[in-house]
Amino acid sequence: MNLISAMENSIRDTVILGTGCAGLTAAIYAGRANLKPLVLEGHEPGGQLSITTLVENFPGFPEGIQGPELIENMRKQAARFGAEFMMGHLAHADLTQRPFKLDFGGSKTVLTRTLIIASGASARWLGLPSEQALIGYGVSSCATCDGFFFRGKPITVIGGGDSAMEEALFLTRFASKVTVIHRRDHFRASKIMLERARKHEKIEFLTDTIVEDVMDVKAKEVTGLKLRNAKTGKVWEFPTSALFLGIGHEPNAKMFNGQLDQDQDGYLKTSDFVFTNVPGVFACGDVQDRRYRQAITAAGSGCAAAMETEKFLEERGR
Repeated sequence: MNLISAMENSIRDTVILGTGCAGLTAAIYAGRANLKPLVLEGHEPGGQLSITTLVENFPGFPEGIQGPELIENMRKQAARFGAEFMMGHLAHADLTQRPFKLDFGGSKTVLTRTLIIASGASARWLGLPSEQALIGYGVSSCATCDGFFFRGKPITVIGGGDSAMEEALFLTRFASKVTVIHRRDHFRASKIMLERARKHEKIEFLTDTIVEDVMDVKAKEVTGLKLRNAKTGKVWEFPTSALFLGIGHEPNAKMFNGQLDQDQDGYLKTSDFVFTNVPGVFACGDVQDRRYRQAITAAGSGCAAAMETEKFLEERGR
């Protein structure tokens, strides 16, 4: 084998960034297409589902399934079809040349003809140790995913923007009462969203209020919050059965700044579902979906990205 042939063989047909629902679905389809995808696991293997307990709205599981179990099943399925997995954090990507060059720090560089970005979006958290310990046990960043579990119970939402108002309004379908806690006395939410929330009989507001602790870590369930008034310093305990974070998400796409089109919040812009502005680069899942953010929609876009990747390579003789 000459040097040119060796270099050609070292170039991947496709690399998939991310092992959440979108990335693993893309890996399953790419594997079945004999593309031998290399799947990169970043700092959050499994994505949001890896920190979710019971998933009841994914089709095919009438009794529900644990989030980590669903991810593990998808990973095994992708591996069965030839997907190769590698741990690593993408430090830099050069999408200006072909093949694309992915740098994972040190001496680890991967060349690929196509790239599927499924790096997801990370929820913004308060950063409290008790909050982190209770994720999946009453602390959540997804009302659509977890609101159903707290029917007839008091629920608390943190935030002051449209995301918080949307979460609060959705949760009124289940909760006995929804309390919106905001650290300031003014809101970033649009006028129409704020008025809608204020007019709802089930929604109450606590302003100038900071969450200092979430109880009860030892019991592995949310029983209340330790709150502090930002102006008076008064501290008190506030009973609640669930805490939903409505302070937004951060798309994991900073490594593509200046190369791929993004919206004002950093989400990758796509046309026709999964196409980025660079031919051969596709985006799927929460890194480009700021509206639905569901496992099933992420899986659907992962499927589409893999099928378009296969078509892209076929059209170029691969």
